Amino acid sequence: MNDSKHHTFEGDLRADGLRFAIIVSRFNSFITDRLLAGAIDGIERSGGKTADIDVVRIPGAWEFPITVRAVAARKEHDAILCLGAVIRGDTPHFDYVAGNAASGIAAASAETGIPVAFGVLTTNTVEQAMDRAGIKSGNKGFDAAMTAIEMANLLRQLRAGKQS
Repeated sequence: MNDSKHHTFEGDLRADGLRFAIIVSRFNSFITDRLLAGAIDGIERSGGKTADIDVVRIPGAWEFPITVRAVAARKEHDAILCLGAVIRGDTPHFDYVAGNAASGIAAASAETGIPVAFGVLTTNTVEQAMDRAGIKSGNKGFDAAMTAIEMANLLRQLRAGKQS
């Protein structure tokens, strides 16, 4: 909503003309492959082209921060999506990996100025992860794509000084 009292900036969900990098973890690939399919579907349904999507595969969630920085340094993408699945186990490993991946991704986005959508599942069980990868409660990869599209468009507006 835009009225004479204030300016409104809001990204839309049109992916045409945008370039995306999708960084996807191979760890728990039976889940992350579903997230990747959901993200690509979201971009394509929003008018994006397959040729404008680069997929970068990494071993696990720990590698997200350095990979986001390397991809962003190429200055070829309007947004980056991080897709992974960290499932709680019997050791504190989950807490270290999930927490550091999240904070590292956030820091990389802030440092580079490129929006990074967080599509890393952090669940207690494999079943919860599968549900969030499209079995029951939607596909969080698709949701990450919608966030990436909206933020890429919003930042374009803000940088150009034009409101919607």
